[in-house]
Amino acid sequence: MKEAIVLLNMGGPNNLREVEMFLKNMFDDPNILTMKSSLMRKFVGTMITFFRTEAAQDIYSQLGGKSPIVGHTIKLVEALGAELPEVTVDFAMRYTPPFATQVIERLKEQKVEKIYLIPLYPQYSSTTTKSSLEDFEKALHESDMDAVLVETKHFFENRNYNQAIIERIKEQMGESRYGDFDIIFSAHGLPQKIVDSGDPYERHVERHVELLKEMMQDNKMNFHQVHLAYQSKVGPMPWLKPSLEDKLHTVRNRGVIIYPIAFAIDNSETDFELDIEYREVAQKMGFTDYRVCKCPNNHSLFVKALKQMYEKMKS
Repeated sequence: MKEAIVLLNMGGPNNLREVEMFLKNMFDDPNILTMKSSLMRKFVGTMITFFRTEAAQDIYSQLGGKSPIVGHTIKLVEALGAELPEVTVDFAMRYTPPFATQVIERLKEQKVEKIYLIPLYPQYSSTTTKSSLEDFEKALHESDMDAVLVETKHFFENRNYNQAIIERIKEQMGESRYGDFDIIFSAHGLPQKIVDSGDPYERHVERHVELLKEMMQDNKMNFHQVHLAYQSKVGPMPWLKPSLEDKLHTVRNRGVIIYPIAFAIDNSETDFELDIEYREVAQKMGFTDYRVCKCPNNHSLFVKALKQMYEKMKS
């Protein structure tokens, strides 16, 4: 039986022309804008897209005219494919090319009979994991491809993945003394009403931080203090707290290192929001040393973790 692994992610613009597409598709997703009326969602999504496109294009211009997420994902796919040469490894994005429909056509041509889906979100949320899985499932059901789907839902407990995070933190710390720094695990925020409706994301993030704290202690990475905060809030409704900016106000140490715990792959929210926007915020607050860690991306330990996930789903 010919098998394939498909890595799923939200995606990001491959060029400035795709910025509007990215926003339009995101805010047309019922898992993102959760109002019951599709007409209301379309209206609100259209308005958000209209008002945010120009500012978003400016952000991506500062990142070289595109999101870094696709390039990092391609390298990850290549690395995993090298570890599993007998398996087809591909990826699909939720809001920008390559879409699930395109990937399914490729797999159909290769006569793939079983597809292992791995969403690249460490913690489960309806806004990310559920959205990407549903999108791929729908595309497969609407195609004439006959293949079995096997899915995983989260991987924040995977030891190799977490060791990749530890290595990324060590890379950023270098020879600096851990006691001179606080570390903030910054997670992408979520509207409180989504959490209140039963989404496990907040619980997963909190558990993930606890696991990483244990591993840091084992590695003698004794930061002054360890914090959790949430970034990327938009709109007036209540979101998960504390916000990253509020958390920075409470940090007394003048050295701080940020780890983007909700992302496995670097994107505009790590490279721009954390490394550029919040750096300016921190400097205005008087921080003398502000550092942002890279995500695992194509780290060999992340590749090993993905191989483990595949083998576990296969068994």
